[in-house]
Amino acid sequence: MTDSTRLDSDDFRRIFLQDIPLMDVRAPVEHLAGSFPAAVNLPLLDDEQRHVIGTEYKERGQDAAIALGNKLATRPVQQSRIDAWLPFVDAHPEGYLFCFRGGLRSRVTQQWLSDAARPYPFIKGGYKAMRRFLIDELARLSTESPLLRVTGLTGTAKTPMIIGLDNGVDLEGIANHRGSAFGRRPGGQPEQIDFENNLSIDFIKREAAGCQRFVVEDEGMMVGRCNIPLVLRERMQEAPLVVVDMSFEERIENLRRDYIYDSIAEYEAFYGKEAGLQAFGDSLLEALARITKRLGSERYNKMRIVLAEAVSAGDIDRTDELLVEVMSGLMREYYDPMYDYQLSKKSDKVVFRGSWQAVDEFCRQWQGS
Repeated sequence: MTDSTRLDSDDFRRIFLQDIPLMDVRAPVEHLAGSFPAAVNLPLLDDEQRHVIGTEYKERGQDAAIALGNKLATRPVQQSRIDAWLPFVDAHPEGYLFCFRGGLRSRVTQQWLSDAARPYPFIKGGYKAMRRFLIDELARLSTESPLLRVTGLTGTAKTPMIIGLDNGVDLEGIANHRGSAFGRRPGGQPEQIDFENNLSIDFIKREAAGCQRFVVEDEGMMVGRCNIPLVLRERMQEAPLVVVDMSFEERIENLRRDYIYDSIAEYEAFYGKEAGLQAFGDSLLEALARITKRLGSERYNKMRIVLAEAVSAGDIDRTDELLVEVMSGLMREYYDPMYDYQLSKKSDKVVFRGSWQAVDEFCRQWQGS
């Protein structure tokens, strides 16, 4: 049962640090545009109802919109909403509900739940206030906290290093993308607002765990289609760099693991074995097509033929052999020259370079300094 003594809250830090369950009563279209990782969408109004009531509000004012809302809220509609809410409320007695501003929709939902003997508190200020809190916290932590960037040629296993650090913020993991043209992962990427919210929460949790400085991978403006927030990106551009050096052969082995075997496993887990392998192959061909201009038509056509053969091979060993051939060509002819050029423009930021183990140790010492 819910606790009738619990009050409405604006303790956003506690809510995000503890992953307190949230019931998002905004319309589905609002939830899909951006919400929070612990939020479940159980709307008061569906998209059509929200639209017509919103139109009424704009044309005739708040009282008319409320009257229309009351007219639409027939007893069967009320009961269907309550029936959808009660399992969440009973399963999460510590949770809260929220709408956009913590206004009318939150109060109506709260009243209907109280009438059903399930009093449930809401978030003061709603989604807008929580979103503002996360934006401000990310700006504060980005501005006040020292940052260290890890860079290195493609295949130098930078992401596993970041993940292994207590203060490592895995931008690629939060964006569900490996960062390169071939970095798409099954399930797609989060919406931009979700990416920013999850990123801020990650920083807040690490600070709460005692981290006062953070390590990130050296990224461009975007990770896939997710834009790194401007305040963080500007700080990253000024942050010192550490460079991972690794042999070509070691890098190929890392890429085989990450971009072939781990990727195939991810796609098969998401789509099923046969469909997953096909989706994996299609994603590779699409990725190669995206960099046609940079490769040049001649190199692109050669690689496409080999890659298409690999995709249709069916034999994992043969697929592996052909994909390694493509990856080796891409590294020598595309990724490595591009990386060398980019690093030359920020060589003044390099404070350390060495083997993977040496850079990992440097990051751990920097973390504690």
